[in-house]
Amino acid sequence: MKKNKVDANPGEVNDEMKWVRDSSLDHKARVPLRASTGSWKASLFIIAIEFSERLSYFGIATSLVLYLTKVIHQDLKTAVKNVNYWSGVTTLMPMFGGFLADAYLGRYTTVIASCIIYLMGLVLLCLSWFLPGLKACDHNNTCTEPRKIHEVVFFLGIYLISIGTGGHKPSLESFGADQFDDNHATERRQKMSFFNWWNSGLCSGIILGVTVIVYVQDRVNWGVADIILTGVMAISLLIFLLGRSSYRYRTPIGSPLTPMLQVLVAAISKRKLPYPSNPTQLCELSKSEGNSERFLTHTKKLKFLDKAAILENEGNLAEKQSPWRLATVTKVEELKLIINMIPIWVFTLPFGICASQTSTFFIKQGAIMDRKIGNGFVVPASSIFTLAAIGMIISVTIYDKLLVPMLRRLTGNERGINILQRIGIGMFFSAITMVVAALVERKRLEAVEMNGPLKGSLSMSAILVGPTISNHWIW
Repeated sequence: MKKNKVDANPGEVNDEMKWVRDSSLDHKARVPLRASTGSWKASLFIIAIEFSERLSYFGIATSLVLYLTKVIHQDLKTAVKNVNYWSGVTTLMPMFGGFLADAYLGRYTTVIASCIIYLMGLVLLCLSWFLPGLKACDHNNTCTEPRKIHEVVFFLGIYLISIGTGGHKPSLESFGADQFDDNHATERRQKMSFFNWWNSGLCSGIILGVTVIVYVQDRVNWGVADIILTGVMAISLLIFLLGRSSYRYRTPIGSPLTPMLQVLVAAISKRKLPYPSNPTQLCELSKSEGNSERFLTHTKKLKFLDKAAILENEGNLAEKQSPWRLATVTKVEELKLIINMIPIWVFTLPFGICASQTSTFFIKQGAIMDRKIGNGFVVPASSIFTLAAIGMIISVTIYDKLLVPMLRRLTGNERGINILQRIGIGMFFSAITMVVAALVERKRLEAVEMNGPLKGSLSMSAILVGPTISNHWIW
């Protein structure tokens, strides 16, 4: 390699290693210096705020069905329906949050905005519990039907949390990935480990959410738990802001839908043109023209879309032609990637159905089973979820430190096994998990028939629900 010198720092070797040339910028909109930005030094701030968000989310989500049945006095069917509505909205919101982050706001700004909205939701939950005018009951005594104003403020609070999650979830994880340069061998490997340790931070938040927070909800009250969540989220937002100078940023690129539509229109308009004998004849900008943007190599799949990159008149410069008539190979390949993702999205829908049971049916199932440990200590029903989080941390550690190095030697793949193989293994074990859950419920119903509803369920330990939840989330 040639030595490149930088005017600002003469004598420094290897300009490519010193600066990050992947179209990212530092907090002053300059090309980032590798030594002082990104990588693990920035990722730790990001993992910290993910920890607090998961702490808050699971502290609320795992106990939501209990709150709706005990405090708002909804029947189980209505409570489960409301939990599923909320979970569905929370799951869909990242689509809109990710679009806004990539197209207009940028990931860093979206994370901050979503955290503020998240905090607003948590504050409303605190107010709905402590303010006399917003309490579920007029007095401290338990009432059979809560006041409507409490329901309105409570649901407004949890749906603000949904909106906050919608901006937080897609932006923060992508922002974490932006801290690693794919063109740098060391950082590329660090990026693979980042997602595993990201998952460990996430699981740590889940563990505290379904143990400490749920215990406070069960033994003190829901309002105190909400105050703790609000304080932790506020502190983590401040920590995230402290890392501002360490981050690498990417500028918004506009609507991601427009380039995809341009490729489709260009391909259809040139559908009658012959396919070039050599793919290198397709249009692609050089690195100098592309301003250090990421480039994708040509693939042979969905060749019809390649016609969007055919130069109709080689005498005209590519950059002078309308993007609705000519697309680059990179733009074509981006659309191919999206189309190739559709089968994965469709076939992972059953996983979502399984996942929804962990925060509704499994929690309510555990609530009516024997949860005593030792000398009469009763474990809160939602804390059964702890087994899933602990299982995920252990499995991630084993996978990252033991299995990946071994699989790299066997397969020659940097990841050990590819993503599709990991997804397939996970879906297989999810199916087994649901079979086990059905067998446990069948045994519980048999005990109920023999000994009555209350005595029958209490004759079985809630620990039987634990493996079902943990196996599902580990895989």
